[in-house]
Amino acid sequence: MIDMLIIGGGINGAGIARDAAGRGLSVMLVERDDLAGHTSSASTKLIHGGLRYLEYGEFRLVRESLKERERLLAIAPHVIWPLRFVLPQTRSPRPAWMVRLGLFLYDHIGGRRRLPGTQTVSLDGAYGAGLSNRKGKAFVYSDCWVDDSRLVVLNARDAADRGATILTRTRFVSAARDADGWRATIADENGTREVRARTIVNAAGPWVADVLAGLVRRNDRPGVRLVKGSHIVVPRLYEGDHAFMLQNPDRRIVFAIPYEGDFTLVGTTDEPWTDAPAKAAIGAAETAYLLETVARYFARPVAAADIVWSFAGIRPLHDDHAADASAVTRDYVLDLDTDGAPVLSVFGGKITTYRKLAEHALRTLGVAGDDWTAGAALPGGAIPDGDAAAFVRGLAADHPAVPEARLGRLVRAYGTDARAILDAGGEDLGGGLTTGEVDHLVRREWARTVEDVLFRRSKLGLHVPDGTAARLGAYLGAI
Repeated sequence: MIDMLIIGGGINGAGIARDAAGRGLSVMLVERDDLAGHTSSASTKLIHGGLRYLEYGEFRLVRESLKERERLLAIAPHVIWPLRFVLPQTRSPRPAWMVRLGLFLYDHIGGRRRLPGTQTVSLDGAYGAGLSNRKGKAFVYSDCWVDDSRLVVLNARDAADRGATILTRTRFVSAARDADGWRATIADENGTREVRARTIVNAAGPWVADVLAGLVRRNDRPGVRLVKGSHIVVPRLYEGDHAFMLQNPDRRIVFAIPYEGDFTLVGTTDEPWTDAPAKAAIGAAETAYLLETVARYFARPVAAADIVWSFAGIRPLHDDHAADASAVTRDYVLDLDTDGAPVLSVFGGKITTYRKLAEHALRTLGVAGDDWTAGAALPGGAIPDGDAAAFVRGLAADHPAVPEARLGRLVRAYGTDARAILDAGGEDLGGGLTTGEVDHLVRREWARTVEDVLFRRSKLGLHVPDGTAARLGAYLGAI
């Protein structure tokens, strides 16, 4: 009998597994695909308060998110780092005074300590590089960038290091209550088996309502609103390390973010999803909308043929009955059913608040123990003095033949674990991906496929030469 069975290997499931294992609970997490295989790897890659949520009166959510932004930056500085956002007023549908008031609140309601505050700049300077209209002013504010899928994996790793069992490619089939708890059936490539658990946590993301209906067979539980968000990646649109927050005439927001050195990430859309949950892909109308946004703001023309990659995810938002998909709350709701053994279901939420959501979930379940995750670094995050540049220099001294760009990539992905990966050596499969790094991803991070390695554990799929994917596939098949 285990204490907790968690269904879903996205950010919420992994975060709850980490927190629960750290409190001494016996935990099993099952994920039918790969960790972060769906929504949690298809975000806009931001740890942010959500400036636009102020417009919808979501002050509590913004305040909590801003507080979490500071905490997450401290515990995962290798996969989260500060980013300045430029908000041009040249085509803004909102008056400047309204935007500045929102930014004043944004700077002050979350107890900002580590990041610089808002400033007003002229677009004819460095912050206007790449824009077609460089007249007028802009506001520049702070948030953070995150490697979303790696954040999920690091939480799962920390949970496993603390005793949790993490099972990927393992499907939750069914469960029924008995006098002692739950009898659950799970299935993988080797067949089905039964798991006994005192509590079930339903963190199935877009499938949360379906799982809950199968568990409690009641229709009076909270609803889920599925909204598809899509992104495109194009060749770099401008110079500089800053991002842009672009306001469209329909008042929707699109971000343009420096991505993987050579590219710009543009997104997101907000499209209602009315079909059954599934693996999502960008639609033609969404592609056109994002390309129109680029054309509205940037000097460099971009066509559909220039898109090097696109991705889409289905966000499982709590259904607050908002008419506009863009206005649906990003806050979370925890639903506890105690008609017998407890099942806790997670509706909504965002990456930024996953850690706080996990604390709230365990408190709702009555789990004892102190809240601990805010001050504990995620694997690889304990970089000496927080000085990543100094750590890279130390690695360079020990591995002088390794290019600086690869050293920087490894530290940004693995933090202090980069040293062990470098020491492992191995054959170069192309683009700096070695068999030693792949071994680490397989043994410690549950990678099993080419996509796991090249697009979730890393974004090397955008960089490696032709032939790397085939060589990687052959290597994975042989180990």
